[in-house]
Amino acid sequence: MSDDEEGSEGVLLSGEENATVRIKLEREKRGWSTTTLSDHMNEAGFDMNPSAVWRIENRKRRINLDEAIGFAEVFGVPLSNFVGPPSLATMGRAMELIDNVVATYRASNRANHEARRARDQLDAYLADHPDIREEADVMVSNAIATELIKVNEEYGPASDA
Repeated sequence: MSDDEEGSEGVLLSGEENATVRIKLEREKRGWSTTTLSDHMNEAGFDMNPSAVWRIENRKRRINLDEAIGFAEVFGVPLSNFVGPPSLATMGRAMELIDNVVATYRASNRANHEARRARDQLDAYLADHPDIREEADVMVSNAIATELIKVNEEYGPASDA
């Protein structure tokens, strides 16, 4: 195997390496033995014995995708974070905040897409009905202003940060 092939394999395996470190971190954080963790895995429907947990943690056995999903589920951690850098795992609050930022960004993008689609549909309709365009535009503007006021009252004005 050439150096290039070995290097690319290392990159591909980094998620698995991260997961093995994360299993031990999460297990120890909870004060669980390998037996307790295997019991939780079995209860969640993922066949696992204490020896397998130990071998995975000590890199004597590879973890498969179903098992990674099971560990993430048992620990209550999103799979993407479970296979992410273990250094961030020790900062649980940071991971929660990162997840929140990503989820909120995703939801915001979906909402913006839906808003553009709705506006495009209204504009197409109004192009065929120009006699109501002015009244419709006023209604939309007023409704959006009302919603903005509600949001500002609930969350405060948007920051420019």
